[in-house]
Amino acid sequence: MIPRYSRPDMVAIWSPETKFRIWFEIEAHACDAQAAIGVIPKAAAEAVWKAKDVEFDIARIDEIEAVTKHDVIAFLTHLAEHVGEEARFVHQGMTSSDVLDTCFNVQLTRAADILIADLEGLLEALKRRAFEHKDTVRIGRSHGIHAEPVTMGLTFARFYAEMKRNLERMKTARAEIATGAISGAVGTFANIDPSVEEHVCKALGLAVEPISTQVIPRDRHAAFFAAMGVVASSIENIAIEVRHMQRTEVLEAEEFFSKGQKGSSAMPHKRNPVLTENLTGLARLVRMAVVPAMENVALWHERDISHSSVERNIGPDTTITLDFALARLTSVIDRLVVYPDNMMANLNKFRGLVHSQRVLLALTQKGVSREDAYTLVQRNAMKVWEQGADFMTELKGDADVRAALSEAEIEEKFDLGYHTKHVDTIFARVFG
Repeated sequence: MIPRYSRPDMVAIWSPETKFRIWFEIEAHACDAQAAIGVIPKAAAEAVWKAKDVEFDIARIDEIEAVTKHDVIAFLTHLAEHVGEEARFVHQGMTSSDVLDTCFNVQLTRAADILIADLEGLLEALKRRAFEHKDTVRIGRSHGIHAEPVTMGLTFARFYAEMKRNLERMKTARAEIATGAISGAVGTFANIDPSVEEHVCKALGLAVEPISTQVIPRDRHAAFFAAMGVVASSIENIAIEVRHMQRTEVLEAEEFFSKGQKGSSAMPHKRNPVLTENLTGLARLVRMAVVPAMENVALWHERDISHSSVERNIGPDTTITLDFALARLTSVIDRLVVYPDNMMANLNKFRGLVHSQRVLLALTQKGVSREDAYTLVQRNAMKVWEQGADFMTELKGDADVRAALSEAEIEEKFDLGYHTKHVDTIFARVFG
């Protein structure tokens, strides 16, 4: 991923230095386990661990790989240059996938830890803003059209609930991906004892893969990337709402606009929702990895490497992008500027139309059929849409409506508090 959309902690997980360090730990822990059961001399395992502080020479490994055309062999050759003669005991009974797959899952697990922390930070921001605007009334919209009143707090609360589900999804995905395999060629343990796998996995904080046909099953990875895809879609869901609210003719909220910031190279007046537009784009990039991850599940027999090139790209790119997007969204929510007066002005733009359902229901309670009640309310509502009339005034002047409802009963149906009376109940459900 390009530096513009990257944060250092996540990038570090995918650096060559980190990868080779994990490879070393896998090999060294395997040597310990092999020595414990007498397969290799204890002195050999100790010799390997003496290289633990070595800074692996990336250029040297690349130089060797240019000849061998095999990255794991290139690393093992370079490791032997530091370990010496005892290096002949390294990688006993193992195959390349033991190293590659176990390392990849370590990296994904570490990435998941960062993403989980990101989600927890976003949840804190959403919860704070939800309670801040619990009673800030705004118009709810369906199909982009005014519907009935809600509150800005409920908007934040529903995003909180969605992201809380995403937090659980990421925790589940982390648990599913946190497995390792040291089972040798075609996964039969023919040349390596299962106790070695158990030792290595425990040392790396992984569970043992129950059956690894030389590779760890890719349905685990598919689920992991699918979970990230859902998180990305939820990010876009919030971003779209902010972008809508910042439209000039709406302006119920907007991204923080810092001192000295410029919105357009041509128009000095511009204040654009650039951060949330960016988040919409980043969400597309994260979701782009989901289908290839799904297609990686189907491999030939006990293994092939059709998944390898895919994962070398989507592993770092997707986790780095999602980490950046979550951090950016948290900042947007933290500093989002909310305009309650504009919310109320928008709600009242069509002079009481948002109370139409209450009038409809009141007529049915008075004995008017639902079909007739709908016709009565709608014909007055259309005057508001088409002629700019006042909804309450039209209702009061409609003899058929007045035959069922008094002026006081009509006025009572225009109480905003009616629509917000269960906000506390909803908050209790969401936040406990």
